[in-house]
Parts: sequence; C-alpha cells; structure tokens
Amino acid sequence: MTLVGNVATQVEWRESATGGAARFRLAVTARRFDREKQSWVDGATSFYTVWAARALGMNLTGSVAIGEPLLVHGRLKVRDEDRGDGPRWFSADVDAVAIGHDMSRGTTAFRRVFKGEAAPVERAGAQGAEGGPAPGREPASSRAGRAISAGGVPEVVWESATSAAPAAAPTGA
Repeated sequence: MTLVGNVATQVEWRESATGGAARFRLAVTARRFDREKQSWVDGATSFYTVWAARALGMNLTGSVAIGEPLLVHGRLKVRDEDRGDGPRWFSADVDAVAIGHDMSRGTTAFRRVFKGEAAPVERAGAQGAEGGPAPGREPASSRAGRAISAGGVPEVVWESATSAAPAAAPTGA
C-alpha cells in the first residue's frame, strides 16, 4: 500500500542484530470534496507506525523532520491486542519498502550515499548545531545548479545564462 501524509513524530533509530531499524508515526488525513460547500474538507486522521529497516531506516533518520510531507510505500500490518478489562486495542504498522518527500507540496535535494559511506544518523532538525541551517536544508532557490562533491561541499556545476553570456555590444553609431 502507499500512504501520503505528514511526519507526526521524531524518527527513532535502533540498532539490532539485523542492522537496525527506524520508526516514526505518519498522520494521514483523508480529504473529500463537499458539494454543498463547494470546497475540499478534511476527514478523519489516521496514524500509522512506519518501520524502515537497514539502509532505508538509516537514510530516513538524516532526511526527515516532523511535519514534512511524505509518501510511504510498504506492507500493512494490523495488530490487535486484548488489554484485559479495557477495550481491544488496534494498531496499524507499515513495513516500508520506499519513502520519499511529497514533491507536490515542496522541493527536496537528493544526496546519494555511496557504498561504504555512513549515512547521517541524527538530524538537528531545521537548524544545525550552530543555529544556522542544517546541511542540505537550504532553500531550493540557493541549491539550484549545485551538486555535492565527495567531501560534502556544494560546488557549482553550471552557470546561468545571464552570468555566462558576454554583454552585448551596442549597435549603431
């Protein structure tokens, strides 16, 4: 199944004998068109616990923050527990196969993690440790035309038409 929603909790990473896993909660709100009001209205919000194993989980911890819009594709598991004298408890979990930002609601920058490199395990959120923007979180307008070198330093890979073209010589006398 594929879910479209917003990150509701901080991503937690846990090491394990099989390589580790990350988990977070995803809020998914159904929307429908109300013909009487002639507008879109929000329906009920469902919460899913998303599990991402190994490399997917490790990359997720360095890439996602609370409130960001995501697409999550994976296998749904519904847990049912009887907690004694209280009501039965249900939980919906998703074992993720692929996760990505919802590009219909914003931009994102992809950074490939090459074999042997360590993916970031913790993220400072919207700001880095020194209070400035976290690495890779600059606005898309300032990322345009940049690539990340092997050392993690942005480098310009093309010039804009205005800066590369020579100034036109005036015509006429």
